[in-house]
Amino acid sequence: MTSLPPLRRATAPAGHAPVRVPTITPAGTVEIDPWWGTIQPQALHPDLPTWGELEVIAHLGAGGAAVDTRRPEYVAASGTLPGARVIPWEEAVDRCDEIDPDAVTVLFCNGPQCAATPRAVAALLEHGRDPRSLAYYRGGLQDWVGLGLPTVAAG
Repeated sequence: MTSLPPLRRATAPAGHAPVRVPTITPAGTVEIDPWWGTIQPQALHPDLPTWGELEVIAHLGAGGAAVDTRRPEYVAASGTLPGARVIPWEEAVDRCDEIDPDAVTVLFCNGPQCAATPRAVAALLEHGRDPRSLAYYRGGLQDWVGLGLPTVAAG
C-alpha cells in the first residue's frame, strides 16, 4: 500500500481578495469564500464541548446564551444568530461579566477557519473561566447561513 502525499490546503487564485462572511446571492444560494483564515481545531479544551447546529438551536430554543465573538464590521455585514450578544474576541475578558459563569454560553464566529472564538475562549480560560460554562460552535456563520438558518441584525 502506498501512502498519500501530505494534504495541503489549496491556495487562492492570484489577486483574490478574501471575503470573511457568507453572502446570500440574488438566486438564493450562499457564497462562501474558502480562501481566508486558518483552519481551527475541532476541540478547544477537553472540558469544553464543540457543538453543531442542532445543539445550538436547542440551546437557543431553551433560552440559552450565545456570544458572537466577531468584530462589529463582520456582524454588520452578515447579521448574527437570533438572540446572540456581540462581544468581539478582543473584549472577551474586559466584558466577561456579561457572560454568566453559572450557565453554558455558546461562542461562535465566522466559521471553521476563523480564529476569533478560539482566541476569546483562550483568553477567558486564562482569566479563570470554567470551561464547562462555555461551548464552541465551530461552524459559525459560515455553516449557519450555508444551512439556510436565519440571521438577525445585531441589537
